Amino acid sequence: MKYIFVAVALFFSMFSIAQTKVKNKDYFELKVYEYKTSEQERMIDQFLSQAYLPYLHKKGIKQVGVFTNIANDTSIVKKIFVLVPHKNISDIPMINKAMFADVDVAKNAKDYLDATSEQPAFDRIVGYVLEGFRFAPTLMIPKLKSSASQRVYELRSYESASEKKYWKKVEMFNEGGEIDLFARLNFNAVFYAEVVSGPTMPNLMYMTSFENMEDRNAHWKAFSNDPKWKELLSMKEYEKTVSKNVTLFLRAKSYSDY
Repeated sequence: MKYIFVAVALFFSMFSIAQTKVKNKDYFELKVYEYKTSEQERMIDQFLSQAYLPYLHKKGIKQVGVFTNIANDTSIVKKIFVLVPHKNISDIPMINKAMFADVDVAKNAKDYLDATSEQPAFDRIVGYVLEGFRFAPTLMIPKLKSSASQRVYELRSYESASEKKYWKKVEMFNEGGEIDLFARLNFNAVFYAEVVSGPTMPNLMYMTSFENMEDRNAHWKAFSNDPKWKELLSMKEYEKTVSKNVTLFLRAKSYSDY
């Protein structure tokens, strides 16, 4: 009887720990603003810096990332990336809807909110909802020493040919040890996440950060030469789990929390 009691107690203890891990997992909203003109950029920047980020901070969301492509100035379609962490997935629509009833937002984002179809504030917003990985469930704050203008944030999106292949790649990051390898090599990760909803599925996304581009290249060289990575590459079960890799090099906006 004593052993049964201990077994039951152990089961509920493990269940409680598992539940805690699930509750502590972050969800991320990644908004990608697409635009073409400097006037649109002005309106988006004004909205984000003077209305949206202050509103999120007021709601208790302290670390909001705002980034642009390093080659944004030369692109025909320009982009601003906004990364917002949430503790619950249901918070995403609730917080976004409540924003439009906020007095300070209405006062500080008039140009953006009142933009017309003739002079739109943006061309479109592409949205992703992400869920933190099992072995990296929450947002991480990079420890970088270089100036903001030198830092490089690398956003990667790995698409898979099937859901089965996708889940094997997710497993490769978690149980396979790829996350641990990134941590050991000091890649200064911001997040690792499954795409729950978005225009490219099935896929996962993650962001790492570096002091500058030379630092980034040195880290990836060390990664490709690491015995653990070579071991993972040799494993048949993880073969061809990625069908498309989209890599973007980003810089943080001056008003970003990064």
